[in-house]
Amino acid sequence: MRHGVAGRKFDRPTSHRLAMYRNLVTDLLRYEKVKTTEAKAKEVRGLAERIVTLGKGGTLQARRLALAVVYDRAVVDKVFKELRERYASRPGGYTRITKLGPRSGDAAPMALLELVK
Repeated sequence: MRHGVAGRKFDRPTSHRLAMYRNLVTDLLRYEKVKTTEAKAKEVRGLAERIVTLGKGGTLQARRLALAVVYDRAVVDKVFKELRERYASRPGGYTRITKLGPRSGDAAPMALLELVK
């Protein structure tokens, strides 16, 4: 039984799954919205919010921790400049998941993961 076991495996090896999460977070922070499956959106949301919170901290250590997750240095610069100012007074909840309906190919439930304005 899987009592208390958090997270989804997506039938991928651990390194592939973590790389997928990092790619989704990087794209979400770069384009501010990404269309993906509901399950992936729910898994990535917490990681993306953690990166934005690090950006609000603004320290060198926070920047290094963000660079350990986000692939692109320009995206980290955006988090520590633009998003830091945008979410300065917001205590959390930087992302929104909007359900879109099933995908036409395999009927997977799709969702739009976006940063709140």
